[in-house]
Amino acid sequence: MKIAIIGTRGIPNNYGGFEQFAEYLSVGLVNKGHEVFVYNSHNHIFKDNIYKGVKIIHCYDPEYLIGTTGQFIYDLNCILNSRKQNFDIILQLGYTSSSIWNRLMPKKSILVTNMDGIEWKRSKFSNRVQKFLKYSEGLAVKYSDYFIADSIGIQQFLKKDYQVESTYIPYGAEIMKNPDSNILRKYNLKEYNYDIVIARMEPENNIEMIIEGYLDSKKERDLVIVGSLETKFGKYISEKYNDNSIKYLGFVSGIENLNSLRNFSNLYFHGHSVGGTNPSLLEAMASNSLIFAHDNIFNKSILEGDAYYFTTSEQISDLMNDKIKENKFVINNKDKIKNLYSWNKITDDYNSFFHKIINK
Repeated sequence: MKIAIIGTRGIPNNYGGFEQFAEYLSVGLVNKGHEVFVYNSHNHIFKDNIYKGVKIIHCYDPEYLIGTTGQFIYDLNCILNSRKQNFDIILQLGYTSSSIWNRLMPKKSILVTNMDGIEWKRSKFSNRVQKFLKYSEGLAVKYSDYFIADSIGIQQFLKKDYQVESTYIPYGAEIMKNPDSNILRKYNLKEYNYDIVIARMEPENNIEMIIEGYLDSKKERDLVIVGSLETKFGKYISEKYNDNSIKYLGFVSGIENLNSLRNFSNLYFHGHSVGGTNPSLLEAMASNSLIFAHDNIFNKSILEGDAYYFTTSEQISDLMNDKIKENKFVINNKDKIKNLYSWNKITDDYNSFFHKIINK
C-alpha cells in the first residue's frame, strides 16, 4: 500500500507524542513492505528525503513566523500536496488544525483519523477556543472514512456523542534497558529518594492537587516536577509552591533521560485527566515505575488494578504517609507493555486494520 501520515511536525521525533508515534509506525510499516510517506515541517532539523526507508515530504510551515495560526497553513500545505500523490490511505493524527481543510482531502484516498484526546475539554483554552475545537472535532468525524481511538474512553465518547464506530489501537512503548543514574547527579537526586511528576504544566494534569497532597504529607522525600515552567500555569505553580522540598527541573529532553528519572523514583504521579492513551503513562509502565494515577477511565483502562489511584489531595497525602507494601504492580505493568503495548504489536494492529479497509 501507499500510505501517508499527516498531522505531525515530522520525523524523527523532535517534539512530542504524535511525532514519536509517527516515527515508530512509519518505520514499522515500511518493514512490512509498504511505501510510507510522512509529512515534515520545512523547519524540522531532519532535511533529508528518506528516514529509515520512510519517504519524507517537506512542506512550508510558517508557525515560526506567525505562531499557532501557522499550524493551519502547514496542514493546508500538506493536504494540498496529498492531492498530487495518489495515496491509498492517509492517516491523520489529530484534528485540531487540519480538519477545517478535510473537505480538500483527495477523494480517492481513504482517510483514517486518529482522534487523539477530547481537546475541547482542556481548561487551558478559552471558551472561544474550546468551541472551535469542538467544531473541528465534528468536522473530523464528518469527513473521515474510519476512526482510530487510542483509548477505550475515546472509543466510548465517539460512540456516545457521534454515534460512530472506531477501532481501538493504543499508543506504544518500549521496555527500558540500562537506566542511567548519571542523570540523578546532574539534578542532585538520590535513587528512590524522590517522587516525580512528568507532565505539561496544565490544570487538567492535576499538578496542583499532587503538590497540595505532597505538602500535607510527612514529606520524607523530595517531590520532583519535570515540565516547562515557561507557560502561564507553569509560572503560577512554581511561584505559588516555592518550597525547598519541591525541585522544579523544567523541561528535560531525551526519552532516555526521562525514563531514567522515572526508573529511579519512589512514586510516579500521573495526574492526566483528559485525553486518550497518554504516552508518558506507557513510558512510566515501561520504566519500572510504581504509579499513582488520577482515577479516570483513560488511566484505569490501561493500568487496571496495577496502580494506586487518587481524586483528592487527601488521598495523595494518605498514601505518601503509608509504608507501601511490596506488590506486583511494576511487574504486571511491564508485562502489559510487552504483550499489549509494544510498538511491534501496535504496528501489526495498524497493518491488519489497513489491509481490512483496503479489502473493503
